[in-house]
Amino acid sequence: MKADTGITIVDRDETGVDKAFRADVLKGLAQRQKAIPARWFYDERGSQLFEDITKQPEYYPTRAETEILRDRGIEFAELVGPDRAVVEFGSGSSVKTPLLLEAVDPAAYVPLDISGEFLRQSAVALSNKFPGLPVHPVEADFMRKVELPDEVEHLRKLGFFPGSTIGNMVPRTAVDLLRSMRATMGADEGQLPMLLIGMDLVKDREVLEAAYADGEGVTAKFNCNLLHRINRELGGTIATEKFEHRAIWNDDFARIEMHLLATEPVDFEVSGKRFSMAKGDTIHTENSHKFTRRSANTLLLAGGWTPLKRWTDEDDRFSLILAQATEQRDAP
Repeated sequence: MKADTGITIVDRDETGVDKAFRADVLKGLAQRQKAIPARWFYDERGSQLFEDITKQPEYYPTRAETEILRDRGIEFAELVGPDRAVVEFGSGSSVKTPLLLEAVDPAAYVPLDISGEFLRQSAVALSNKFPGLPVHPVEADFMRKVELPDEVEHLRKLGFFPGSTIGNMVPRTAVDLLRSMRATMGADEGQLPMLLIGMDLVKDREVLEAAYADGEGVTAKFNCNLLHRINRELGGTIATEKFEHRAIWNDDFARIEMHLLATEPVDFEVSGKRFSMAKGDTIHTENSHKFTRRSANTLLLAGGWTPLKRWTDEDDRFSLILAQATEQRDAP
């Protein structure tokens, strides 16, 4: 069965510009510490660059998470059960998603992603790999509730959010996302959805910083691609050659921070608005929070999910957690 053409739920203006992208960029560049949400990395070029990052020797999370998915499939299947609709928040990984689909024998697969072209390519690839599996791609911003296709409305749901993408968000935003995931998948009594989510673990600073500043410079290209996207889609005039990639460990917040550092004074426009940066100023483009068992559980519980089971890779670098939507109750 081939993937259907999918559903598009992205609000664009008459010129085709994603309104949320423009709003986030203009708001972020107007702040004293300029900042742009990491979700805007993932246009078609950014999505491909991220796939390239996962193949770099310094970038351990993908290998560690793949190890868990490969080795624990039987356990996933026993806990999740067959015939669920797997709802993946993000376009399917060419490696990780097939491992999960093979393990849990789903009734349907629904990838949600804001990057439409990459989403459709991924959906076609997975349809070819699993010819009997109904695939229903949805182009949407999954940071808020998404209406799923009618074909999966009656099915129990398993959300899949690999890669520790939840770590890209500050805690309040991560909690909002977890709540919107629950709303997207529904929470009928007796049909409580499950969520399999990746969370990277706290470890030595040297290992963490190397993972986000690989020797081949792929992460630097990924970071700088955001500036190219702004120029292309929002009429930007940013001199991209005047910015450099920086990745630093912030121990107070248990996170890697990625920045775009201005190497000299720069003035530019975006969507007709003017901005200036001094030498040494940065645009904060990504956080990658790292977790302990307790901090991971606290975040999930705050977002409306009760942890059921936790797995780590052999070297204890990365965790996958299976959680179930917490039943509504009035007691403390």
